[in-house]
Amino acid sequence: MNTVLATGLLVPALALAQAAPNLDQKLADLERAVKNAQSAGDNAWMLVSAALVLMMTGPGLALFYGGLVRRKNVLGTMMHSFILMAVVTVLWAVVGYSLAFGEGNAFVGDLRYAFLNGVGAAPNGDYAATIPQQTFMVYQLMFAIITPALISGAFAERMKFSAMLLFTVLWALVVYFPMAHMVWGKGGFLNAFLGGRIPSFDFAGGTVVHITSGVSALVCALYLGRREGYRVEPMKPHSLVLSSVGACLLWVGWFGFNAGSALAASSLATSAFVATHFAAAAAALGWVLAEWLRSGKPSMLGAISGSVAGLVAITPASGFVKPFPALIIGFAAGIVCYFMVAVVKSRLGYDDALDAFGVHGIGGTLGALLTGVFATNLVNDGFKDAAGHALPLGWVDGHPMQVLNQAAGVVIACVLAVVGTLVILKICDLLLGVRVSREQEIEGLDITMHGEEGYNLES
Repeated sequence: MNTVLATGLLVPALALAQAAPNLDQKLADLERAVKNAQSAGDNAWMLVSAALVLMMTGPGLALFYGGLVRRKNVLGTMMHSFILMAVVTVLWAVVGYSLAFGEGNAFVGDLRYAFLNGVGAAPNGDYAATIPQQTFMVYQLMFAIITPALISGAFAERMKFSAMLLFTVLWALVVYFPMAHMVWGKGGFLNAFLGGRIPSFDFAGGTVVHITSGVSALVCALYLGRREGYRVEPMKPHSLVLSSVGACLLWVGWFGFNAGSALAASSLATSAFVATHFAAAAAALGWVLAEWLRSGKPSMLGAISGSVAGLVAITPASGFVKPFPALIIGFAAGIVCYFMVAVVKSRLGYDDALDAFGVHGIGGTLGALLTGVFATNLVNDGFKDAAGHALPLGWVDGHPMQVLNQAAGVVIACVLAVVGTLVILKICDLLLGVRVSREQEIEGLDITMHGEEGYNLES
């Protein structure tokens, strides 16, 4: 009887013992499958976002800028955007990614990733733990491509193509890569999340992309001087149709720019997506309203310029603010940037041909400062204390000092852009000369720089 009872108890125990390893294995397999699914989803979103950001340069910015210049300069202007897709890509692969995201010091990265050494399928946990580092690398590359392309709007129709190429390479090395490291790189001086000394919030590039490019654009415009005939003969956009298409592509691509900066297919990406769209819409209305009241007519040029101004201003704030503050930021950007372009530029007399400073420099500055006002941990809880509790972010959270941190980021970006750009222009001028001759400018850069025309009206 006892033997039978013992046997009856032993059999279920052995069955449970055999089932336990199987259960543990199944749980481990399930956990692995969930992580793989998350990684696949995040990776897919980031690859799409990278493609969207590249679309912002070509065709977006190429069409937007190309339509705004005179017909004789359309190809030369579009060439600026297109060729930088090639030049910056090679530079990024050689040293750019490493200088921006290698650990280095507080101001620039080291050369650990030079020639993309060690940048493969394994994630870099410091930046994006669920996607391959190679995906993170190529996504960040697209930001590096569009930033110097934005500057070309200031010197359009009067800079030598060879000088533009040399300027871009030096500017990326001296201004963009160090600024990207300071804001986004591990241990960067302004990095709020990875050990920076001044926690300045810049979700998707207000300081790194727009302030540096916009301020550098102003320096270029002042250094090169006015175009021949500026304020004497009309210099109207030759095709607002092209510019309108380009602006629409920029608007769509900006979702990859801002929502992609969440670095995951997450609720934060959704929040940034919504903020981006709302700000662009409000800014378009703000610019059109200001223009309508001042000149009596709302223009298509004003509408597309306003939408871009709103996209610029929301860029640093997109991952930190709620939808209604995004509307406020966008509307303010539309009005302020219109005032800079229509009033201040006219009174000061500088020739920022395509308003790169008025839209990107001023819009980026406004957005960076308002990020300090409206940033909230209800949207982004990534900034935490030692105990893991979400810290207050901006003024609306009870942390008004963040506005000063934002101002510090703005000042550093401006100083680096002014000093770096001026030195680089001097070097380019000494080596190549930066401005085309008067005859070349009058004939047009399409023919004199590239030997071709945008429109063959004889065929």
